[in-house]
This record gives sequence, C-alpha cells and structure tokens, in this order.
Amino acid sequence: MKHKDGKPVFHPDKKSRAVPMAIMFVVLCGFSFYLGGIYCTEKDKIGAKDVAKVVSSSKESSTAPLQIKPTAFPECSSDYQDYTPCTDPKRWKKYGNHRLTFMERHCPPVFERKQCLIPPPDGYKPPIKWPKSRDQCWYRNVPYDWINKQKSNQNWLRKEGDKFLFPGGGTMFPRGVGAYVDLMQDLIPEMKDGTIRTAIDTGCGVASWGGDLLDRGILTVSLAPRDNHEAQVQFALERGIPAILGIISTQRLPFPSNAFDMAHCSRCLIPWTEFGGIYLLEVHRILRPGGFWVLSGPPVNYENRWRGWNTTVEEQKSDYDKLQELLTSMCFKLYDKKDDIAVWQKASDNSCYSKKLANTDAYPPKCDDSLEPDSAWYTPLRPCVVVPSPKNQEISHGVHPQMAREIFLVGSASVFKHDDSKWKIRAKHYKKLLPALGSDKIRNIMDMNTVYGGFAAAVIDDPLWVMNVVSSYAANTLPVVFDRGLIGTFHDWCEAFSTYPRTYDLLHLDGLFTAESHRCDMKNVLLEMDRILRPTGYAVIRESSYFVDAISTIAKGMRWSCRKENTEYGVEKEKDIDLPEETLVLL
Repeated sequence: MKHKDGKPVFHPDKKSRAVPMAIMFVVLCGFSFYLGGIYCTEKDKIGAKDVAKVVSSSKESSTAPLQIKPTAFPECSSDYQDYTPCTDPKRWKKYGNHRLTFMERHCPPVFERKQCLIPPPDGYKPPIKWPKSRDQCWYRNVPYDWINKQKSNQNWLRKEGDKFLFPGGGTMFPRGVGAYVDLMQDLIPEMKDGTIRTAIDTGCGVASWGGDLLDRGILTVSLAPRDNHEAQVQFALERGIPAILGIISTQRLPFPSNAFDMAHCSRCLIPWTEFGGIYLLEVHRILRPGGFWVLSGPPVNYENRWRGWNTTVEEQKSDYDKLQELLTSMCFKLYDKKDDIAVWQKASDNSCYSKKLANTDAYPPKCDDSLEPDSAWYTPLRPCVVVPSPKNQEISHGVHPQMAREIFLVGSASVFKHDDSKWKIRAKHYKKLLPALGSDKIRNIMDMNTVYGGFAAAVIDDPLWVMNVVSSYAANTLPVVFDRGLIGTFHDWCEAFSTYPRTYDLLHLDGLFTAESHRCDMKNVLLEMDRILRPTGYAVIRESSYFVDAISTIAKGMRWSCRKENTEYGVEKEKDIDLPEETLVLL
C-alpha cells in the first residue's frame, strides 16, 4: 500500500507494534445515545440496557495504564445531523468539477474536525428490523423529501404516513427489482451455483438491487456518492443493506484487485468510454478473473430505447460500438444479452492479455510493475490494464469459500485455520455476553480492524452482515476477506469513514488502538465511532489494558455506559479471585 502522497509506507506487523502487556482487555460498549431523551420526544426516549455485571481485576499490569483527563463532549447543532466529514457538500466549492472530483474524499484538516456529538433528527426511533426494513423505514430517520418527489415516478420509494416504502422499482426495472434479477439470473446461471458470491453496484440508487441479491445468497456492496439525490447510501444502510459512499472519479475505489465476482450498473450515468475508458479499467481491476460486468440502460437495447434518451439511433449505435470495442480491448467478452440487460465476462486466464498486449501500441497498455495492483487508498486511476496474477486464477468459487489465496503469506494454512477456529470461539462467547448479537436487533456490523475476516465468517449464518475494514497502513489481508466470499474495504482510521451518521448497529475492534495510536488520535477515532453508531448500538473493543482506562474515560464523556467481563478463556467470576490474563469489558 502507499500513502496518499504516493510515497511508500512501511507496514509493520501488528504484533511488533503491540504493547507488551500481561493482560488483554475486551471492551463491549453498550451505546446509550445522549442519555435517552435529549434529542428525542418523551415518547421516543432511547435508553441503554445493561448486558452484564461489572467485573473488577485485582491483577496489576506491569505497565501503568494510559491516563487522560475526562472531557464532556457537547452536542453539535442540528445542522450536522447528517454530517459526512470527508464528503461534506459545504466543502465542494473548494475542489474542481473535472470528472466530479469534488465528490471524492476530501477530509477536513485537524483544526477543522468537529469535537461534538452528532445528533439524530427530531423524532428518530430505532430502525425497523430486518427483513421488514428492506421494504420500509421510518421517515423521520431519513427525512428527505426531494428524492421522494424526484424519483416517485420511477417507483424507487414513496412516502406513506410516517414511513418510506421501497417497492423495488428503478429506471431500468419498472416491473420490480425481482423480475429484473430473475432475467439476470437467466442470463448468468453462475448466480445460482455459488460461483458469484460478492457483487458491487455502482450508482446504486436506494440499493434495491443489492437488497434483492441478499435473498439469493450474494453479498453486495452498494456504492454511490453524496450528491443531489440525497442520501442514497443512508437509505441503503437504514434498510439494512451493505453500502458505502464512493465514486469512480480520479482515485481507485478502496478495494483490492480481483475482489468482486460481479459488478453492476443500471443507468448509473457513468461515461464508460470517456477519458480513455479509465472508469471501466477500474471495474476491470476489481473484478475477479471470470467475473461478470452487467450493464442496463444506454446504450444497451438502443434499437428500441433510443427515442426516450433524447438522442438519435445513430448516436446510440456508435456509443454501443465504442463500448464493445473498449471491452474487447480489455479482454472482456459479451457473455449474453436480452432486452435491456447486457452481460460481459472478464477473461478467466491470461491468454487474451498475452496476445493483445504483445503489441506495444495496443490501447489500453498493460500496467507496469511500479504500482501494486491492490494499492487502493488515495491511489490515482491510471489508463492501463491490471493483468491478474496467474495464482489468482486458481481460486475455486463456490466449492471452497473458506480458501484463502496465497497473497496473505502467513507461512502455512495452519495459521489461517487457527484464526478461523479462534473467532468461532470468540463469537460464541460474545453472544453469551451480548444476546442481541445474532438476533434481529443487530443487522449492520463493522469489524474496524480485521485481519482475515474471521469474526465475519463466524457469524455468517446470523441475520446480519459485516463490513470488514483493513487499515491502509497494515499488512494487505483484504484480498483474503474477499476470497472467503465476504466484503470489506481499506480505510485509515485517522480519517472519517465513508458513511452517514447512525448507520451501524455494532462496531467491533481488535487491537486497533495498539496498532494505530502512534498515528491516530484516540479521541477522534472514538468520536467517529459515536458518529456512525446508531442510538442504542454497541461497540466491542478488544484492546490492551494499557488503553482501557483512557477508552472508558473518553466513552463516558460521549455518554456511553461501560461494563467489564471475562474473555472466552476466562474463569467463572468469583469474589476476590484473580482474573486470567484476558478480560472482557462492557462499556
């Protein structure tokens, strides 16, 4: 990985940065949003529930814990109830319009960071539980009238009483998203046999496509920028559908190469053939060998649709021919086509690339070796083809979803097996301490500092999904996460995450402060957690005892409640007994 200035960054091993401690702590944070009624009516008060009794330790650590001065954080004004620090429309005028650069991540400098708690909208109440949430949400939780009025004719959503309803409509699927995906499955049988496990939807609308795929066993990341459509990503997450703020513009998307099994664009209005096809080259990079790209809308089916596109049939034919030529140059082949849907498949081996790129004058050229294919954090897009490594073409889809590819380089499969077994034990223990985990009370989860996605894999059968985050400064293990059929993203926790406030039910951390406290201000990280957690949500923080007191102090200043418990390897809690080396703490 490289830093945003393009300079190489050393990625030390996490263990080498750990504080040498005899005791490990896990912090489970039962998040009580602003003491219940401060930002809610009396009727809609939200309070925290105790999930365990406090456990104290008589053991003393060999190193004095970090101590900080208590701080009570004020509430932000209501103007910040939907504040997204790194994609703030108030800052757009500072950046150029070229390729919509202003919609990319532009984080505020340290002196402009908000040191206050983001309030919910008036009348906010806990989201409707999954699976009902896929089809409806509370209007007061996402009170946007513009999108309701502008998209009502396309059946995206409609307001009825105190709710938004999501009928599953869209520009290109007037008969509903179910019928649209049924046709897609007829064209792509691999959607049914486990070959396609993950997908990305660019320009996702309110994520109805991604929501439908969840029922078909395909985990989908819905992607959209913060734009004049008002909170498409917030609607998706409110519904319980995986989504992230983002746009294909001048920087790579925060995903490794060869990550997704399928990519989709339904009239997303991305100019695929402009700027040397650079946007399509990025789709090519993040698609696995043999992966599928699905397009509906202009110029597909131009013969029958051109009259509604304010153009001529000749212009649309020319656009389609250019698109087909560009895709062929990237070693895509037209897989199937019917009505408004066209499907292309990325080459499954390197024979096509060897033939086409042997010509030094060919466009697009092969990317050189100066930029690592998985580098994807503030990494500029380049007009060249990332040719997959042969080892990535040996991955077995569907048959062995737990298989990790060689890139994680941990020495042997036994290390991966041990990690998998460890997280099964931990997840089982978490559920004892936090009964909401695994129930319909927790839907959206983020693992903020994952390695191989072990926690997500351990809860894969529960009615929830996990966004696995790998630090842009850590070892690159995110490809392993995708190889397991899970989803995730790169991120630097010194900055705000690309999501709206109140979009996750549970945040899980394992050693994040030990790994990143030398770079990131702990207070800012916890305030960001406060921003993205839903009211009455939870944070599970597994951390060195050196940081626990400081975390607790900051958490109390944010009005969180705190508890402590044994880890999965602890003994039964008894009065005056020394605890084992690891301890669980409930905040």
